[in-house]
Amino acid sequence: MTTTTTTATRTASPAITWFALGIVYVVWGSTYLNIRIAVETIPPFLMGGARFMLAGALLYPIARLRGAPAWVTRRQFWSCALVGTLLAAGGNGIVNVAERHIDSGFAALVIAAVPLWVVLMRRVTGDRISVATLVSVMTGFVGVGLLLAPGGGGGSNRTLGFALVLLASFSWALGSFLSPRLTLPSNGLLSTSIQMFCGGCVLAVSAVVSGDVSDFRFGDVSLDSFLAFAYLVLIGSLVAYTAYVWLLQNAPISRVATYAYVNPTIAIFLGWLILDEHVSVTTLLGAAVVIGSVAVTVRKEHA
Repeated sequence: MTTTTTTATRTASPAITWFALGIVYVVWGSTYLNIRIAVETIPPFLMGGARFMLAGALLYPIARLRGAPAWVTRRQFWSCALVGTLLAAGGNGIVNVAERHIDSGFAALVIAAVPLWVVLMRRVTGDRISVATLVSVMTGFVGVGLLLAPGGGGGSNRTLGFALVLLASFSWALGSFLSPRLTLPSNGLLSTSIQMFCGGCVLAVSAVVSGDVSDFRFGDVSLDSFLAFAYLVLIGSLVAYTAYVWLLQNAPISRVATYAYVNPTIAIFLGWLILDEHVSVTTLLGAAVVIGSVAVTVRKEHA
């Protein structure tokens, strides 16, 4: 999903706001679990390509019904294509591959470092960042490193999976960092529709090049993987993002940003509960450091 700097224009009732936040918390926190289930029998690039192309195509008419223009300028389109490639393809697509090697909760914890990467990118490009925030960011990366400590668990090939998901988190952060600096459509739903579809196209090409398409047999797809894929398209990409866009327009950004550290907590719990993923003391320690650091960083950035 895209990251935007849109601020709330009006305030909704607390009950509705927390209901929408609950959707974002639970649904986006559960996407890691469903990715892990989906890629068990669906090749990762093929799954990601189909997911985002479908989601983008389905979101377009919703955007139109909500008043979006029919299309965008050439500059806006290429900006959407770049952000979609970094977020959907580079971010989600690489996570799909990584989750064939590591646990879903482990992947979610590394992706949780995205806000930390963004702060570093802002610092490198000349933004003034407080010393306290930089210390919090560095602490967060120490927590990420703890996840690779001996006895940390995390899956069958932690080193490869960790490297892949770290690359994914950097790509996601770069897309998030560039998004407000590019000429994107003013309509958030239309912009996201194009971003998802373009990212899905990049993943579809990757599926052809990597052999995902030639190796795929629809009869090999399990019912669990198919249901997880449908969940990712309809609930993860459509329902949750619509709730997220609504929150950006109706709730304080500081409250909306809390999803950044709630999602990995939910992902770890669901992976343990449903997939019986091992959660070691080392993992819990790393999780506490990462999530705590992200929470502090997000609060300071939106104070």
